[in-house]
Amino acid sequence: MNRLKIVVPGDSPPQIQDSPHLERLNPYGDAIVYTDRPETAEEQIRRAEDADILINSRGLVKWPAELLQQLPKLKLISLCSIGTDMIGLDEAKKRGITVCNQPGRTAPVVAEHGFGLMFGLAKRSAFLTASMKAGGWPRMDNVYLQGKTLGIIGTGHIGAEMARLGRAIGMNVIAWTYHPSATRAQELEVQFVSLDELLRTADVVSLHVRLTEESQHLIGESELASMKPGALLINVARGGVIDTDALINALNSGHLGGAAIDVYDQEPLPADHPLLACEQVILTPHCADMTPEGVELLNEGAVDNIIAFLEGNPQNVVV
Repeated sequence: MNRLKIVVPGDSPPQIQDSPHLERLNPYGDAIVYTDRPETAEEQIRRAEDADILINSRGLVKWPAELLQQLPKLKLISLCSIGTDMIGLDEAKKRGITVCNQPGRTAPVVAEHGFGLMFGLAKRSAFLTASMKAGGWPRMDNVYLQGKTLGIIGTGHIGAEMARLGRAIGMNVIAWTYHPSATRAQELEVQFVSLDELLRTADVVSLHVRLTEESQHLIGESELASMKPGALLINVARGGVIDTDALINALNSGHLGGAAIDVYDQEPLPADHPLLACEQVILTPHCADMTPEGVELLNEGAVDNIIAFLEGNPQNVVV
């Protein structure tokens, strides 16, 4: 009986290559791990062309429809992520390729990162550090968060955990979601409001929605203009949820008090990107779940999804 070929097509930066969880796949097939990122689409296809299963450990390795069409043997893509925007899902469904993600698995890790970004932004950490390194002794008011209003946009696993953390320090938490309900509001101990009201009243706005056609540029020029002067914006969702040009204008005009961003519509962020020139920003390189605990949770989950699929009990199926 032929053994399955399981391919990690581009594990850079390192995610799963040294994980002991890969050994759990030995009874099922042979795992081949490429530790560098493919430089061309042709190289990406060459690595994956005979694969039965892909472990897509890095979102920078994308599988649009035109690449999936060249993988006739592929049966499963197991993601080391919650997000699925790097996969051409319609084409995968059309070709009978199962795609599994990991909803909520690292929610506490990602929410803690967002929570930390909020504190760093409120206390002007990056700005004050840069000013002092340049020889300054700046005087600028920080933001006292207790008693302030935290607006959560998107109340899935991560948004729910962010709400809990906000309540824990005495913030008033309001929220917006596509499908609010009294039951969900009670579970989360939040008040659901309209998006307009949230933007008008929140001192801190934290984004936690999936990137879809509906959420693309959910926060644009008019939404940013409607936010309270001096409000803070946190994004650990996806870069495309915000209109980046509008965000830069809102920061440079002084309307926003600052933004803390972990995700970008262009990754890696180019060295000349105008967001890097904004003063009141804290930027991290799409690493909200990159703790040892978070990395291994995702590695374990990716392997769990493969084994469940092979044993006839697929789980966390997106398509």
